Amino acid sequence: MNIRKTKKLTTIGMLCAFAYVAAVVGRIPLVLFLKYDPKDVIIVIGGFLFGPLASIAITVVVSVVQLFTTSATGIWGCMMNIISSCAFSCPAALLYKKKHTLSGAMLGLCCGWGCQVVVMMIWNYLIAPIYMNYPREMIMELLLSAFLPFNVIKGGLNAAITMLLYKPVVTALRRSNLIDSKQQANKMQIHAGMLLTALFIIMTCVLLILSYNI
Repeated sequence: MNIRKTKKLTTIGMLCAFAYVAAVVGRIPLVLFLKYDPKDVIIVIGGFLFGPLASIAITVVVSVVQLFTTSATGIWGCMMNIISSCAFSCPAALLYKKKHTLSGAMLGLCCGWGCQVVVMMIWNYLIAPIYMNYPREMIMELLLSAFLPFNVIKGGLNAAITMLLYKPVVTALRRSNLIDSKQQANKMQIHAGMLLTALFIIMTCVLLILSYNI
């Protein structure tokens, strides 16, 4: 195994560990009984660095570890975690891989955000009655009152936080010699427009959260 592959596996392993910690200690209530954690931010950063397959690998590892450690929803919750995280991170990583620019990254994050919302509406309708033990009629009511706003807010926070953290994370990894010095260099610089966009999304999400908890 050459040095580059060793660095890649080491970095992906670190991202798995960080994503798991984020999932365990970063949980905050958003809408009704649904809680947000920032693990998808780390997963999509892994996808930006190494492609969508890395996002899938990190997602599966973290979700399976959660299944055997902290999950209260069993295999169904594990499956939903995998679907949700992949729906956000894979489209974002794929678009960024094809268009390695700031606009490509932002477009990818927005597409991942929208994809996650649509996919989770479908899968919550199909699977939530099974693992939540709710009748489908109740799930239908929750789709618009809980699941839709939750996934809109969740995806918005993930996209905005990724915009803010990606460049600092890549810089730290480069200085630690875990990625090549030329890899990802100057691809997604943070500038005023990106910063304002991220802050606007975060503020909007916070206002939506407050409106649901008043």
